Amino acid sequence: MSETFDEATTLKRRTFVAASTAVAGLPLLTSDRLPAAASASTAAPTPADQLSTVRLTVNGEQRTAKVDNRTSLLDLLREHLDLPGTKKGCDQGACGACTVLVDDRRVNACLTLAVMHQDARVTTIEGLARGEQLHPLQQAFIDHDGLQCGYCTPGQVMSGVACIAEGHTGSRAEIREWMSGNLCRCGAYTNIVSAIEQTAKEA
Repeated sequence: MSETFDEATTLKRRTFVAASTAVAGLPLLTSDRLPAAASASTAAPTPADQLSTVRLTVNGEQRTAKVDNRTSLLDLLREHLDLPGTKKGCDQGACGACTVLVDDRRVNACLTLAVMHQDARVTTIEGLARGEQLHPLQQAFIDHDGLQCGYCTPGQVMSGVACIAEGHTGSRAEIREWMSGNLCRCGAYTNIVSAIEQTAKEA
């Protein structure tokens, strides 16, 4: 019985090894060997009727870009306008890392299309400082150690600026409530609230 089992197993192994070797010897389908139809579809440019010219005032400067109509505001800022300070986190509007101000209102840039904001005023983290002088909230984040890895910090700061402007800083609990859309995986929430609280009092 054991001899029969071992023999059958050996045959199966040999068959598998032989088949694997044959497959490994086949040439890979690189881009230059793909069928013509497949190559054409991957290289097809975006039709002109799906492109739009978007004009924005970003951080006080007039900017223009021609983008696919499906381009998010986040991708416009990062990939077309070379403003990588706004971070792509979840890309689903759940983490707040991509928060920017559009006409002084906070927006998750990953959830909104660039073409929806024609002629809007957009402020990103790059537009807060005045030369070498940091925005008061940026300085407060440093003073209160409101960041660790720093990835969520641009979104936290932009949301905090809006939180103060909106007048939602009456208490630490109120600040936490109105900042709840911005997640910090490092858990620096207490210090973030302190930074916003200090800036609001000084303002």
